[in-house]
Amino acid sequence: MTDSWNAQRYQSQHAFVWEYGRGLLELLKAQPRSRILDLGCGTGQLTAQIAEQGATVLGLDASSAMIAQAQENFPTLEFAVADVTTFSLASLNITEPFDAIFSNAALHWIKPPEQAAERMFAALKPGGRLILEMGGYGNISGIVQATQQVLQSWGLPFSHPWYFPSLGEYSQLLEQHGFRVQMAQLFSRPTRLEAGRLGLENWIRQFGAAWIEHIPLERHSEFFAEVADLARGTLWQEEAWFADYVRLRVVAHKL
Repeated sequence: MTDSWNAQRYQSQHAFVWEYGRGLLELLKAQPRSRILDLGCGTGQLTAQIAEQGATVLGLDASSAMIAQAQENFPTLEFAVADVTTFSLASLNITEPFDAIFSNAALHWIKPPEQAAERMFAALKPGGRLILEMGGYGNISGIVQATQQVLQSWGLPFSHPWYFPSLGEYSQLLEQHGFRVQMAQLFSRPTRLEAGRLGLENWIRQFGAAWIEHIPLERHSEFFAEVADLARGTLWQEEAWFADYVRLRVVAHKL
């Protein structure tokens, strides 16, 4: 996650990100006075809910725009800007490792995933927990396919910025870095997008901004119309756009 994020658009038009994350909080079950790292905290809504459970929580994100918005939203909580692949307790001026790491809808943005796993392991105390949800294998395949087809027909480059691993792939990665995976689930979760007919466009502007960076502004409407035409058959339902999410949920412990 970088400073290309539009934190205000994220907060106002994509509340489903943290609303679905509430189910992950039930797996965390933060205990009073426990020390929790919210990794990829975005604008801080789930960080605040962890704090409400009595835990001491630090919200961490690579986007300074997201952290600025989080700090504005929740001025009494602690947030920091850091790269998940390089951060350390020392770089955060922390001496005591965390009891748990919580991460919702963030780790699929972070590459290389091996370095993220290494840093998470180092930040936990022995026996510490890792509770995460991220995009899994097959996530947003309909959105990706429609966008790729339009970009290629326009002679423009297409890239896939995310890491969507299978259940086995990610479990193996964590185990190779010292974690014991206790639970792993891969499941479909079609997600209704906000803003009605503009839902798919808004989603791409927020999460697929790299796809439109080579398109002149005056052609954006044409581009989104073509993507919508291709995706409509599978992603338009009940007068709304649905993102074809596939989520990977994992609970692991540090050995």
